[in-house]
Amino acid sequence: MIHGVDHGLLSSATGRCIDLESWSSAGVPLLRDPRELVIDLHQRHLPPPGTTVIGVLDVEHRVVASASVTPRAQITDGWLLRNALLGNLRQVTPHDLRLSAPRRTAVLLSCRDGASGWTELDGAWMWALRDAAALHGLRCGAYVSLTAAGWQVLGDGRSGRTPHSGSWSERPVHTVSELPVRTIASSAPAVEYARPARSWPAGSAAGQQPARHAAR
Repeated sequence: MIHGVDHGLLSSATGRCIDLESWSSAGVPLLRDPRELVIDLHQRHLPPPGTTVIGVLDVEHRVVASASVTPRAQITDGWLLRNALLGNLRQVTPHDLRLSAPRRTAVLLSCRDGASGWTELDGAWMWALRDAAALHGLRCGAYVSLTAAGWQVLGDGRSGRTPHSGSWSERPVHTVSELPVRTIASSAPAVEYARPARSWPAGSAAGQQPARHAAR
């Protein structure tokens, strides 16, 4: 158990998924301004469908670190998604495992095709977020889905029409290099990073391209 999270729960391959009812009753802290957070993370990474952005918030709910992850389409196991999130958290921000209680919060913005309601893939990402946050000494925060209908904070009902899953392509592009980098799938979960205005020092993970992360 780390920071009160029991990692034995839902440990089987078929159980690495959290249903919406369980997520809603888990006591996930509410976002102070979900629309501002969604816009901030979206502008940093411009995620196309299939890309998920993890953000780390300080006690004032400001984004202090973020990274985008694009696993292969067939990966729906929460354990593999957890590993992808955790690997990128380790690159963009130090852990808080020495603290008696988490002070920072990890949130997830998942851009995908399909309906705006909960899906099993959302459930796998929820499991991944909860586990990765705990293993990095962070509090598990909100999960936001980004679809063609707009954004929605799953579990608390707040939503908006913009940005949406197609918004990444609507920004004026002046040079080809400004387009989000697309990573070809390999044997390991692929990771995709947007072109940030400011970056953490680039790093690399096994089987992945050099990492590029957005941060303030």
